[in-house]
Amino acid sequence: MSIEQKIQSLRDELREHNYNYYILDNPTISDYEFDMKLKELQDLEAKYPEFYDANSPSLRVGGEVTKNFKTVVHEHRMYSLDNSYSKEDLLDWEKRIKKMIDGDVSYTCELKYDGASISLTYENGQLLRAVTRGDGTQGDDVTANIKTIKTVPLQLKGDFPQKFDIRGEIVLPFEGFNKMNEERVEAGEEPYRNPRNTASGSLKLQDSAEVAKRPLECLLYSIKGRKLGFSTQFESLEKARQMGFKVPEAAKLATSVDEVLEFIRYWDTHRHDLPYETDGVVVKVNNLQQQEELGYTAKAPRWAMAYKFKAEQVSTRLNEITYQVGRTGAITPVANLEPVELAGTTVKRASLHNADQIEKLDIREGDEVYVEKGGEIIPKIIAVDLSKRPAHSVPTIYITHCPECQTKLVRQEGDAKHYCPNYNGCNPQIIGRIQHFISRKAMDIDGLGGETVALLVNAGLITTYADLYTLTREDVLPLERMAEKSADNLLSGIEASKQIPFERVLFALGIRYVGETVAKKLAKHYKTIDALAEASVEDLISVDEIGDRIAESVIEFFSSEANRHIIDKLKTHGLQLELSAETLANQTEKLKGLSIVVSGVFETVSRTELKKLIEDNGAKVSSSISSKTNYLVAGANMGPSKRAKAETLGVSIISETDFLNLLS
Repeated sequence: MSIEQKIQSLRDELREHNYNYYILDNPTISDYEFDMKLKELQDLEAKYPEFYDANSPSLRVGGEVTKNFKTVVHEHRMYSLDNSYSKEDLLDWEKRIKKMIDGDVSYTCELKYDGASISLTYENGQLLRAVTRGDGTQGDDVTANIKTIKTVPLQLKGDFPQKFDIRGEIVLPFEGFNKMNEERVEAGEEPYRNPRNTASGSLKLQDSAEVAKRPLECLLYSIKGRKLGFSTQFESLEKARQMGFKVPEAAKLATSVDEVLEFIRYWDTHRHDLPYETDGVVVKVNNLQQQEELGYTAKAPRWAMAYKFKAEQVSTRLNEITYQVGRTGAITPVANLEPVELAGTTVKRASLHNADQIEKLDIREGDEVYVEKGGEIIPKIIAVDLSKRPAHSVPTIYITHCPECQTKLVRQEGDAKHYCPNYNGCNPQIIGRIQHFISRKAMDIDGLGGETVALLVNAGLITTYADLYTLTREDVLPLERMAEKSADNLLSGIEASKQIPFERVLFALGIRYVGETVAKKLAKHYKTIDALAEASVEDLISVDEIGDRIAESVIEFFSSEANRHIIDKLKTHGLQLELSAETLANQTEKLKGLSIVVSGVFETVSRTELKKLIEDNGAKVSSSISSKTNYLVAGANMGPSKRAKAETLGVSIISETDFLNLLS
């Protein structure tokens, strides 16, 4: 046997032992024998570096140091999930589903593990990269750290697609977490607060050898790609197991919401016996073609729902009510609490939402209050223990003036929030707008964080986001913790942001109610900032999905002389305030005014590409057939009821080829 064959043989053997131990929980050799084989491989690899393999089992021990984690755009976006808390929520969801798709619907029920989301990309059976969820569109490349986790296969087994992404959660089992904390306490260090945050923090450690010391696991649940070789979510889980991934066995196929609820009831009790943190159940439409039909909202898939277990509650004392000012001027009352442990974290503050909520619950300073984590993330006060209310207690009187600039607050009819109208003179609003402008989904300015923005505003160096583009090295170097390299990175990041496309610049401006999706629609429709600035309310509400509230907010923004002055400054600095020539070249008005429904499986282009072609050529993609539908583009396996409805309403049914011919 040659040296190369010996090295390959050891790698194959160690991979198999890893799989037996960490995935099957059925080791076939002792830890000592495994360690001896691993040492033999490490010695041979050190002696013969020409046989290096980026996915060798020897790399599990770590050692690679990552100073800066590269940002990577997800090929398949990582969406959030909509939450439900009751049987009624699930039944409403089922009704929405059955209105949109044909045929029987079955569901895959899976436990929702509380960890750090990860996307693993495999090509030709080998781990190519590992990327954190980030903002769902892009995340950080943490491949070196993920390679140290034993339940992440570096080389796949059996039959696998040529290239795909697989999503999962990086978790820290209770047993390993407790052991880590025992060691930290013995060493005189502070124990970690909870497994989830510790798992998440582990992914961004610079030294992968430190990550290797942590008993992290990776539980997988979703495969994304093309020509994957399965047609249901439940099949995909079995396929992932066959390829060597650790996929929890708890998943169950359900044919009705009643069966889903039975699964939820069982695990609401038995989850406490699991080795990992769980906070609910994820219910998915099982059929992948039906998932395609249902599609996505701006934030979440329509075909999945997270059912959250009842949140943990504790009682504690409310010491003081303070008030925060947001970037839109909205005032949020905050309860400052006697610190209390809740769902693995220490809670010191909770949102009180608005004046109506305070009045409804009659919340007062000094009260003993019940706190829970809404969706087990944001703490909120749900009730007051009136039996413990102090005798001298007085009702809470909501503030009338801004806590920052003392301007009299306003409250519009029908709006739950109070607002500070001092748009250009209230520091938290100014800082908040600029922090929104530089955020990842907006201008994504490297080297500039929220704290630095506050320093720049408080130092009088900037008062609007347009001022960022006039900053010099001499301006920023005196700032706290600003070294020469940091200053250069900040200025480079600001310069690079001039290439951010128009729709993201529009979102970055912070126009009230104009989120990512609305910004894309407005950019696509008006094509330039000047055309949008001149639009009337009537013109705006004629744009797909733009209502009165958004239209009025856009008009209000551009009617401000100060905002127009800022836009002029941004133009001067060279930001992208119109669609690029490349984007415009791909857009036509060939299908302007048409409403088109897409259904079935397509051959020449994917469903996503088909929808993009429809929108790029001026038509609207609709999810359901109505008398206003102009065309139904029918692919293979389209449901019979959609065809019948189209025929009844006289809607033209065309093939994928017919549609592509329409464009040409």
